[in-house]
Amino acid sequence: MILRPAHPADVPQIAVLERLPQACNFVGQWSEERHLQTLASADARYFVSESESGQLQGFAILRGFAEPHRAIELKRIAVATPEHGIGRKMLEALIKMVFEEFAAHRMWLDVFEINARARHVYESLGFVYEGTLREAFCRDGEYFSLLLMSLLDREYAAQKR
Repeated sequence: MILRPAHPADVPQIAVLERLPQACNFVGQWSEERHLQTLASADARYFVSESESGQLQGFAILRGFAEPHRAIELKRIAVATPEHGIGRKMLEALIKMVFEEFAAHRMWLDVFEINARARHVYESLGFVYEGTLREAFCRDGEYFSLLLMSLLDREYAAQKR
């Protein structure tokens, strides 16, 4: 797996990935224009995972770089083929990057309460449940709750020992 910063030319494939049936119920869908605006922002960083043949396998968006709090949000992560370990490998690389390269104090995310598979992965990598945003997301007239989770720099350091 190769993880690299995304380029504007990757945006059409990113938009396709977040609309795949296995992803669209658990991640938001933005227009290509919104992705391009966010990618150009000083507050966000996009990363894509490629196979050795150059096939886009997944993407992630990190936000919070323009804030002074050293708290980086995992805004979005999606993979083309779930349950093959690609998302976990991407997340492991992103966590390392957030704490070791970007010197974050905190990495946080929200995850759909109904997304047990993602919650399990986050917990297995050390993320801690912080609270519930009750019925915070509406899709097709139905409300869903989001769980807040985070990992602190000292928790990351303790895992490495």
